[in-house]
Amino acid sequence: MLFFRYAVFTGIIASIAFGIVGTYVVVRRITYIAGAIAHCILGGIGFALYLQYKLQVPWITPMCGAIAAALFSALIIGIVSMHWKQREDAVISAMWAVGMALGVLFIALTPGYQSAMSYLFGDILMVSKADFYTVLALDVVIVTLCLLFYNKFLAVCFDNDFARIKGVHVEFYYLLLLCLTALTIVLLISVVGLIMVIALLTLPAAISGHFTQRLSKMMMLSVALSFVFTFSGLGLSYKWNVPSGAVIIIIAGGCYLLTAAGTAIHRKLRRAARKSV
Repeated sequence: MLFFRYAVFTGIIASIAFGIVGTYVVVRRITYIAGAIAHCILGGIGFALYLQYKLQVPWITPMCGAIAAALFSALIIGIVSMHWKQREDAVISAMWAVGMALGVLFIALTPGYQSAMSYLFGDILMVSKADFYTVLALDVVIVTLCLLFYNKFLAVCFDNDFARIKGVHVEFYYLLLLCLTALTIVLLISVVGLIMVIALLTLPAAISGHFTQRLSKMMMLSVALSFVFTFSGLGLSYKWNVPSGAVIIIIAGGCYLLTAAGTAIHRKLRRAARKSV
């Protein structure tokens, strides 16, 4: 049962980063950029596997490749989005596709059987002790920087012009936010995989947005929801012997749809009540 313990602890600590960074992503409306970063990571994972097994470089692990690819793609996409607005969509789409293609190519060239399934769809039950400590270290870095620069990120997310007037280096903090998003996506790989990463990054924050407009409260609620979704999905997948990532996303997606529907019905009832008065 040691593997299950690592999975639970990984889900708990990773949920903190998911909730905090996911809130910034939703508020800043950079979900598409986060999706591109996520798919570029497969290229880094594939290249790391190729170096590890083909060129016998054992210290370059898939996690190292994921972190390097995530940060590189975040910086490139960030610079493009700031300076080449007219071609932003084309560049992001190209990096999205090329990152996935490179990952598939390097995995195919790697000796032995190397499956991309665990990276694409995730398996938190396969988290090792080394993976757990890597996730813990990344989580500490992400949370520390997010809290340290909370006011700066708040200004960048809501009003760039006002932030510049106040002397905030908007470009620097925007790139830093993208880098933190990239590192959070790396954490998500072990939980739900690359394909479903955006759902767990954004759904808890999107649900929280229906109940509060204050960023700090939105973050706290998002962290709590991320933990609930991860823990409940993990328990059900272990009981039913099905992929944990898929169960986690189904629970999160179902809760989001119920919340959105409930909010819409509540608004209609309030409008009807006002008209009847």
